[in-house]
Amino acid sequence: MSFLDISGVSKSFGGNTVVRGFDLAVRRGEFISFLGPSGCGKTTMLRMVAGFEQPSAGRIVIDGEDVTHRPPNARRIGMVFQAYALFPNMSVGDNVAFGLKVAGRPAAERAKRVDEMLGLIKLAHLKDRYPYQLSGGQQQRVALARALAPSPRVLLLDEPLSALDAKIRVSLRTEIRALQRELGITTIFVTHDQEEALSISDRIVVMSEGRIEQCGTPHEIYNRPRTRFVAGFVGTLSLVEAEAEGAGSTVTVAGQPVTLAEPVAGSGRRPVTLAFRPEALKLDAGEGRINAIRGTVEAAEFLGSVVRLRVATPGGTLLADVFNSPAAPPPAPGETVVLHFAPGDVFALDGEGAAPAQAIAAE
Repeated sequence: MSFLDISGVSKSFGGNTVVRGFDLAVRRGEFISFLGPSGCGKTTMLRMVAGFEQPSAGRIVIDGEDVTHRPPNARRIGMVFQAYALFPNMSVGDNVAFGLKVAGRPAAERAKRVDEMLGLIKLAHLKDRYPYQLSGGQQQRVALARALAPSPRVLLLDEPLSALDAKIRVSLRTEIRALQRELGITTIFVTHDQEEALSISDRIVVMSEGRIEQCGTPHEIYNRPRTRFVAGFVGTLSLVEAEAEGAGSTVTVAGQPVTLAEPVAGSGRRPVTLAFRPEALKLDAGEGRINAIRGTVEAAEFLGSVVRLRVATPGGTLLADVFNSPAAPPPAPGETVVLHFAPGDVFALDGEGAAPAQAIAAE
């Protein structure tokens, strides 16, 4: 049974609809990420769960209680903002205690809870400092502790790491996930960073233009995208044009047969678009790699542990990642190569309205 139910929620500002028919059932203790480009409606949806915005249609239910029209302070929601929103004139301890004080908790209870929260985020030694005396990462930890102190039913995180540098972001997202698991709190995390969403989520909701494009585990979203938008937004992807005929699992790319793991929907002769992840394409014909496409290396980009090859094929450009080896330099531009892959390493997208064959990468 779901703990948080969002049913048919839409939101319009004047004549502009920013969230459309949003349906999501979240299990107790689940970590959900809303992922999508700027302006897709993910923060608006989060604010409606928090109570800062009212839906134009639909219902929001938490633990069996309809909170659609309840104010934020009656929902038992904890929220962490992108800009921290700490009170500059309050110490770390007082910031963490703020929600407890507003709720009228006794002073002894507040002090005990503050010590507990600061211990969880490993900042007990900074209890008497002020926000301006903390680093960005420390300020965000304090904001997290403040949100968790009143024991909310749901924790909402609105792009909490976007203002931090890359190394601190990786460290802090790991800490947030570990803390969420320890407390078992139902959490919604908003981000436009696909790596963040893939690394810490139980499920990801990919959004575009106010709609849910796909909801699934990180493995499902990355390996089996259901729409062209999801395929292009999450991860790096190569698209090539192919042709299918009849109901089968074999298509052709410029006359070269390619076997898929599943039959292509439809009938008759029709165009389909094949999608490849760079790591799926190999230079060697290993076990199970029954497909092969010949092409010419256009460029080799050194990325450290891997070298990304840009290979021109009759159906379009393919990106292929090969491991960096000091003893074996990668193929040089102009060299002919054969890319091998297994049927399960390629998937077909609907050919209707397909974009020209090209290599595309997530923003």
